[in-house]
Amino acid sequence: MVPTHTPLDALPLWGVFTFTLVLVLAAVEVGYLGGRRRHKHVAGEKEGPVGAMVGSTLGLLALMLGFSFSFAANRFDVRRTVLIDESNAIGTTYLRADMLPEPHRAEVRALLRDYTDARLEGIKNQDLTRVLDVSNDIQKKLWAHAVTLGRESPNSIVVGLFIQTLNETIDIHAKRLMIVTRTRIPTPIWATLYLIAILSLLGLGYQSGISETSRSPAVFMIAIAFSLVICLVADMDRPQEGAIKLSQQSMVDLQTLMHADKD
Repeated sequence: MVPTHTPLDALPLWGVFTFTLVLVLAAVEVGYLGGRRRHKHVAGEKEGPVGAMVGSTLGLLALMLGFSFSFAANRFDVRRTVLIDESNAIGTTYLRADMLPEPHRAEVRALLRDYTDARLEGIKNQDLTRVLDVSNDIQKKLWAHAVTLGRESPNSIVVGLFIQTLNETIDIHAKRLMIVTRTRIPTPIWATLYLIAILSLLGLGYQSGISETSRSPAVFMIAIAFSLVICLVADMDRPQEGAIKLSQQSMVDLQTLMHADKD
């Protein structure tokens, strides 16, 4: 499955912060210079109506920021829930495999240990292609055991329970892959967010220009705050990158349990 990419993925997180900061400061400066020029050549424009329009666009910008942050935060929570579900499914399959007849019992448990190791190794090395190849190969081997067991013991309750949890493990793998690689903040949302930010800060600079006030340091603080929030949203939108990383402790605990229980 090919991961979904956005234009911001070409930049590291510190690059996202720097790009956003420079962009919004440039917008403020262009708006300020435009406001000063208009004030000199066009008399009578009132600051009040301009301030109201600027306030409206800033409010819309805050709404878009809140929406984007909520989208990224909800996706982060879903990734955490699916990780726990996958750990539980693998663990249940491993426990039920203990009731299978030999040689399936030992081989299936060894495959599940390798499967868990591969999942954690892929997260550690951030090598999605390799972990998918290894995971798919192990899934095929596990399902081959399930098919053989089903044919040998079609009426076995134990085999039925094992196949049920193995199927759940494979399904959750597909679900987790979809969430990690395909459920990203869409490019149109990023583009709209940046466009509204540019228009809002252009208006803020323009308002300062027509009122003939000096450049306020508060504008720089607004630019930094906006850039930090954008960087935070981008961080949550990137699995296993940056400061906000999803804890793999549930999978680590499962790995420890499996290796402590080696045949």
